[in-house]
Amino acid sequence: MFKILLMFIYNEAEIQHIALHKVGNKMQEGELHLAENKLVLNDDLKSILQHWFLGAFKSEAHYNFQKSEDLPNYLQQIIVELFDNNELTFEKSKDIAEYLFQQTNHSKIKSGDLFVVYFTNCVVDDELCDAVGIFKAENKDTFLKIYPDNKVFTVDAEEGININKLDKGVLIFNTEAEFGYKISLVDNINKTVEAQYWRQEFLNVAQRNDEFYQTQSYLDMCKGFVNQVYNSENNIERTEQIDMLNKTANYFEETDNFDIDGFQNDVIGEPEVITAFKDYKQLYSEENDIPLEKEFKISQQAAKKYKNKFKSVLKLDKNFHIYIHGDRKRIEKGFDEAKSLNYYKVFYEDEQ
Repeated sequence: MFKILLMFIYNEAEIQHIALHKVGNKMQEGELHLAENKLVLNDDLKSILQHWFLGAFKSEAHYNFQKSEDLPNYLQQIIVELFDNNELTFEKSKDIAEYLFQQTNHSKIKSGDLFVVYFTNCVVDDELCDAVGIFKAENKDTFLKIYPDNKVFTVDAEEGININKLDKGVLIFNTEAEFGYKISLVDNINKTVEAQYWRQEFLNVAQRNDEFYQTQSYLDMCKGFVNQVYNSENNIERTEQIDMLNKTANYFEETDNFDIDGFQNDVIGEPEVITAFKDYKQLYSEENDIPLEKEFKISQQAAKKYKNKFKSVLKLDKNFHIYIHGDRKRIEKGFDEAKSLNYYKVFYEDEQ
């Protein structure tokens, strides 16, 4: 029986610019308070805020900006300008705050503190890029502060932001601009009115579900299956893992239209492994909030882009690397009793 192991990876980033504004609810006669200068933080505060901003992004679901010929996405236009020149972060953060303020068209929408952050050195899906983060803190908690003075203690209560929970956040990565950028969301309030205000009216984003995204998601899921399930813990040799990755890559390169039954029969084959694959596919879809279709047109652009992430190298100690590109039957593993060493036997026709 195969075991399913889940692994979450947190991307690293550095805060380059950060701005803070106060956005009220105009339906409750709230006001917009724009800062006069960007925030200047020491390294400790940067580290604390960075953990608060990024720690909540655990989902791999990707969104992109929506637009039409009649109504260009205003926020997307600001993001394009920021990626062209991140020195504009503070000035553009005021435009973002003003735009968010104009979207507060319901009395139930909460006021909050709005952070606009420009990150560098982000890693998303193994790609290095910059990102713009927009974060809104709507709820305040009460914190106790204790002041010791020799043997006399005093206690005071203060209201502040709980940095262990992010109310609303979005990360816009500077990649796949032609598709409306790669975007990840957090909305821990997520009530109907507020979800519509944040996702639809302010961000105007939709979850990606085109052929590029389906192809990329399936390839990422297959890689995860090989690494986390179809592995040595389930008595699978490394050569068999590489063979599975090669078959997967070849299927997506050589096939025009994906069909889940055909893929399982042609690439996986063994009934027990197919069962484990189905279980992992369902878990991957649920954990990452990604709908995986049974049939779709394969995007060759996505297939070629992702192929480099499939490692077909067999590393033997620090002495040898064997690159396996096909025909798993031409390599055999054994153990030499006399030398007490493992070995691989490789069969070939021509030496080049």
